[in-house]
Amino acid sequence: MIEREKYQELVELMENFPAVAIIGPRQVGKTTLAQAVSENYNSIYLDLESEADRAKLSDAGYYFRQHSDKLIILDEIHKAPEIFQEMRGVIDENRRKGRKNAQFLILGSAAIELLQQSGESLAGRIVYCEMYPLNLNEAGQKNREALWFRGGYPDSFLAKNDRLSGRWRQDFIKTYLERDIPELGPRISAERLRRFWTMLAHTHGGLLNSANLARSLEVDNKTITNYLDLLVDLLLVRRLKPWHANIGKRLVKSPKVYIRDTGILHSLLQIPNFDSLLGNPIAGDSWEGFVIENILSAAPEQTNPYFYRTSAGAEIDLVLDMSSEIWAIEIKKKTAPKLTKGFHIACDDLKPTKKYVVYGGEDAFRLPNEIDVVPLSKMLELVRAAADK
Repeated sequence: MIEREKYQELVELMENFPAVAIIGPRQVGKTTLAQAVSENYNSIYLDLESEADRAKLSDAGYYFRQHSDKLIILDEIHKAPEIFQEMRGVIDENRRKGRKNAQFLILGSAAIELLQQSGESLAGRIVYCEMYPLNLNEAGQKNREALWFRGGYPDSFLAKNDRLSGRWRQDFIKTYLERDIPELGPRISAERLRRFWTMLAHTHGGLLNSANLARSLEVDNKTITNYLDLLVDLLLVRRLKPWHANIGKRLVKSPKVYIRDTGILHSLLQIPNFDSLLGNPIAGDSWEGFVIENILSAAPEQTNPYFYRTSAGAEIDLVLDMSSEIWAIEIKKKTAPKLTKGFHIACDDLKPTKKYVVYGGEDAFRLPNEIDVVPLSKMLELVRAAADK
């Protein structure tokens, strides 16, 4: 079993809040993490995909009160959103009796929907913990190439070989398209959504061009926005916003789009193995997305990620706005990275607190103008240290 970095964060949240929600895509390890944390408590686990477990909640308030001395874990909470109101009453009753923490641990796969449903009923009573696929710290530096190619879903990463890993990822994609998304309510053709998802894979790391996507799918721009919102909500796609501060220059306004897990990206593009990836034109953009997701998995809770690009070509791949600090991060796969003039101009525009280049090598060194070149493993250490301040 791989030790997850979110374990300690979740333990701390459980000790301080009555309800905690773990949000993340399917198969990312939410249930395993919840069960690991539950060993510290007298707990009861309900899987709301199970008809038998859902039946136990036919009178949810009564059931919760019967087990008010336990930590109640509710998996796949989106199957029964109506129970949030019942949870509120039980939490308040337990608080009056002196029990203020570790009452409910809920797990969900659709971020925005879950946030809206729980936030309306449990305002001030619930806190959220986003679960990412495995990052490099969790998988180990020696497994960097495997993690990059297979992605961070545990079953894909730990498969016996690339063929079985690829089979798992294809089944994952099929399950989302044919079962999970229809269960959430949208009436979308699975084949059309697969085409859209694949088109996003081909433009991974590029600016979103809704008009081109709409023409290719023969739909309107509003439909493209709805499709993209859905995949972003399911935590399958990242929509990286452009830096928007008024600095007197014409800034790019379109977001950049990434398939959040590179293993899923490579399956959508039908890349069969690591050698094929290295020879594919997507390799550089794939590496960029891999680095971004790793960094954000370790970043402080209130970090806002952006990219910076002007119409004149000044660009920074990733800008981390961490309230008191702004970090500029350029991402290069090569082991001898060369910075463009555009990066230096962009740094002059933003005046970031720190400037980094994350590259494919193993050593850390400094370039002129206080630019630190670091491997991804070192970058994660730096980001984690910032999170622990």
